[in-house]
Parts: sequence; C-alpha cells; structure tokens
Amino acid sequence: MEFIAIVITAVAASQPIGSDAATLAAIDSTCHDYIDGQLEGDPDRVARSLHPDLAKRAVVGDQQYESFGLRRMSKEELVSLTKRGALKTPADKWDRTCKILDVTGNAASVRLETPWFVDYFHMGNFDGKWLIVNALWYMKK
Repeated sequence: MEFIAIVITAVAASQPIGSDAATLAAIDSTCHDYIDGQLEGDPDRVARSLHPDLAKRAVVGDQQYESFGLRRMSKEELVSLTKRGALKTPADKWDRTCKILDVTGNAASVRLETPWFVDYFHMGNFDGKWLIVNALWYMKK
C-alpha cells in the first residue's frame, strides 16, 4: 500500500511524460487558440485549433431515464457559434486555465476550465501541428 501512495504522489506532481518545453508550449497554444478565439469572437483562431474531423460531445439528459445521451458538435458548428459571438467576452473578464495532463508521442490530454464549462481534450500532432481531435465537455451550473 505504501508503494502505491508514493507512485500516485510522484505522478500527480510531475510534468507530462515525454514532454519538452517546445511541445508543452505548442499544446498550450492550441488550447488557448480554442478558448481565446471563442472569447474574442475570432472563428479563424478557433478553426486552426481543431482537427477537421473534431468530435465534440457533452453528456446530456437525465441519465435515469435516457441512456447514453450525448450532445454532439462538429468543427463547423463550433466555428459558426464563434462567428455569432456565442462566448464573446471582454478580455478583463477572461478566466480560463489550460492544464496539460499527459503527452505520449503524438498524443496529448488537456483539461480546459472556464467559469462556464470544463473541456477534456485529446490532441494529436499532425505534421508538427497540435490539433484538438476529441473534446468531452461539461457545462457548469
């Protein structure tokens, strides 16, 4: 039991495995393009953070009565919402954090938190560019 506690503590306190400063900066930049682009109302900035085949989903519905309910959103839908200014917010009100959870080879996991929602991203590195491939998000109440 003591061994397990030591391992958990060491993993929780460390940087993502296999990460160097340039990789971490590129992943962080993609996360900020995603959220800051929405907050600025800049659809091009949001679009450049997303893989063309983005799968953005949220668990929805009353799980007691609805099994496996998902709200789905494509890259095009998210970019369109950004064009309409759905999350546009004055810069002095921005409160967001991107936390890189893991990097292994050309795959990364990232957690984004804002006052409105939490997103969990799977990112991939495509020809040197980190893009969000999957996003599972939770709307805060």
